[in-house]
Amino acid sequence: MKTYAIGLIRVLTIQDEELLNAHGKIIEEAFPELKVVSKCIENQPKGIYDEKTEEEAKPKILRLVKEFEKEGVDAVIISCVADPAVEEAKRVVSIPVVGAGSAASALALTYGRKIGVLNLTEETPGVIRGILGNNLIAEDHPNGVANTLDLMTEWGKQEAIKAAKRLKEKGAEVIVLGCTGMSTIMIAPVLEKEVGIPVIDPVIAAGAVTLYALRRLDVWGNLNEDKG
Repeated sequence: MKTYAIGLIRVLTIQDEELLNAHGKIIEEAFPELKVVSKCIENQPKGIYDEKTEEEAKPKILRLVKEFEKEGVDAVIISCVADPAVEEAKRVVSIPVVGAGSAASALALTYGRKIGVLNLTEETPGVIRGILGNNLIAEDHPNGVANTLDLMTEWGKQEAIKAAKRLKEKGAEVIVLGCTGMSTIMIAPVLEKEVGIPVIDPVIAAGAVTLYALRRLDVWGNLNEDKG
């Protein structure tokens, strides 16, 4: 089995190594072909939560993307559903750069055309809105939940389930998780079991798109060699 080296960027400053590597471990478990090294941006302990903090993060993300390319990774994942600096990064490096938001949105459309987004607290990120377009029919969030730590409590989990059920009641056939923090606690399978419709985890979606991008290049290369 061929393996690929993946650089993963967390868009908040994380000191705890286990937490830093959490998304990489999720991807490696889902896709053993991907071997992930994680890094985080500096001086943003609260991550990205508005336009100002996103603009502050972009140059830091681009620096890490370039750093990863120099280190020889095959692709970079930006583990944030807002896809910060993804388009800019694609213009400055020659390797695939995948954002969690666009990956989750695109994957959701393969499951259905009536999509609901389960956010943490804020509005649905613009990149998700842009890709889903009129297929985005409902948005919701768990009442009283302020962060992913709240989701780790029993009441937080129940509020997330209630919000997911409301999305289904509004006609959603598929749910996209609008925060990679929900991936950290692996809430997608819990929601799928309780609600009964597909729930798209953005971190796993990013891994799936990245693996496709890399295998695609290999397959095309092999086909060209065979033709030659």
